[in-house]
Amino acid sequence: MSGAARPLRSVGLADATALAVLAGWAVLFGPVYWEAFDTIWQTEDQGHGPLVLVVCGWLFWQLKDRLAGLPDRHQHLLGWPLLVLGLLSFVVGRTISLPFLVFGAQIPVAAGLLLLFKGVPAVRVAWFALVFLFFMTPLPGTLVDSSTQALKQWISVIVTEVLYALGFPVSRTGVTISVGQYQLLVADACSGMHSMFSLSALGTLYMYIMRRPGLLHNAIMLAIILPTAFFANIVRVVILVLVTYYFGEDAGRGFLHGFAGLALLVVSLAVLFSVDALLARLLPRRRAPAAGSGGIDAGAMA
Repeated sequence: MSGAARPLRSVGLADATALAVLAGWAVLFGPVYWEAFDTIWQTEDQGHGPLVLVVCGWLFWQLKDRLAGLPDRHQHLLGWPLLVLGLLSFVVGRTISLPFLVFGAQIPVAAGLLLLFKGVPAVRVAWFALVFLFFMTPLPGTLVDSSTQALKQWISVIVTEVLYALGFPVSRTGVTISVGQYQLLVADACSGMHSMFSLSALGTLYMYIMRRPGLLHNAIMLAIILPTAFFANIVRVVILVLVTYYFGEDAGRGFLHGFAGLALLVVSLAVLFSVDALLARLLPRRRAPAAGSGGIDAGAMA
């Protein structure tokens, strides 16, 4: 009986520890999520926040058994500095109202907790879930502003050149595109900065789920995410200009608010899926290890 009681006690202790960690996380970040639902997550820029939160929860839930099965290896030398760094970032961010620091604190706090309870192997198991937390973090305003201006300029130039080459009566002044009798300002929302951030989250999640074995395949997919978002945003602006040219300003505004985001998503996903399928056909596949060769089954690694 004593041999059976010991595993039961260890399981109970593990469950209690997990519940305590979840409770502490809820107390720390629960109010932040609640406030975000009424503030930044209501904006077009950060509207993907709730989805990222759900995906992160799902990722950690999928890993719970693997994490629980790891031996206890308390890495205090690494864990405590990371945890303290995360908590300091949280406190400073809440004090001066910087969402970048508040949401960014999730990564060192989560990594520090994993190190304190399960050590480096736990961080290796949960590395993607930790990285994905970054996509919930609002980018710093200075970075967004500087990048937005450059992106708006590039998009204005490319859209104007493309439409002019196709024979449309189009010209440009700065970031204002004139087509026929209409003028369209390439606003911050049309720069594609935030769509690049959102698509990066979607693209990396897609790669994680697909688990392509080739390093070159994954490197190419990762490299095309940002160019794909930029290309999709050019397509969106081109469609917006054409809708305005043929159907008037009201139709253009209706497209911008009703279908522009959908068009961006459809074009982006179509490009990513097509490139992924093409690479799967063109690149050599890794051969499965022969029976008894000591190789690791890919399914077991998942």
